[in-house]
Amino acid sequence: MEWLQQLVNGISLGSIYALIALGYTMVYGIIKLINFAHGDVFMLGAFIGFYAIARWDLGFFPALIIAMLLCAIIGVIIERVAYKRLRNATRIAALITAIGVSLLIENTVIYFRGASPEAYPEVLSNKSISIFGANISSQSIMILGVTIVLMILLQFIVHKTKIGKAMRAVSHDPDAARLMGINVDNTISATFAIGSALAGAAGVIFGVYYTRIDPLMGVLPGLKAFVAAVLGGIGSIPGAMVGGLVLGVVETVVSALGYSLWRDAAAFVILILILILKPSGIFGKNTREKV
Repeated sequence: MEWLQQLVNGISLGSIYALIALGYTMVYGIIKLINFAHGDVFMLGAFIGFYAIARWDLGFFPALIIAMLLCAIIGVIIERVAYKRLRNATRIAALITAIGVSLLIENTVIYFRGASPEAYPEVLSNKSISIFGANISSQSIMILGVTIVLMILLQFIVHKTKIGKAMRAVSHDPDAARLMGINVDNTISATFAIGSALAGAAGVIFGVYYTRIDPLMGVLPGLKAFVAAVLGGIGSIPGAMVGGLVLGVVETVVSALGYSLWRDAAAFVILILILILKPSGIFGKNTREKV
């Protein structure tokens, strides 16, 4: 029964990683950029949710929606200001810019509010529910439900809407999409907006689940979400979801076995193994390149 409880905890944690990983994989799928500032958008989402709940006395769902909207706007600003001019630049230039944007966001937050952590207010009731003899918190079930709804909504947007079709077209061939009348710049901005909104939602969920946030909180979850995206196959949306869930379960199992000090290392051990054994990831496909 304890293993069932740990499994639910792992899936709840993994769903947070999956939401962040989706932003990495969507942006990479369209412009082949690893947006290392994405973890800091997650951090901004956590703080926006915190101020919405603590200062404006809003509930969980209004705070979640506000964090998603503001993070979407922040994501578009980052793309337009920092990345748009680097579309045809070398990969290393875009990567260094992404790291620079990440450091800028972290230090700007520290400058305006200090580096001290904040305790997230208790906004969701945390009752224990007995399922097959295992005591599972209602908070974990609520978080899991919210993330599943967000993932289903993303799948609907990508496969059933006009902007989703445009995103898939630009991901496949930007030049051909432009010739067919698709506004590539707006499509890329929409991708950043959706990915950043999901990161903002993950930030609020993380704050509610772990109750402690700080300006540097986005670094480690951001790296782990990147590992999740690579594990699932970077550029694959289902891969990011599965990769995040697998990573969360592995971390929880490592902790449950008594190796809690190794839980962070487990993610990077997985990264090394996947790069050695199957570099394209679980859902990724090997692509041929002309030399």
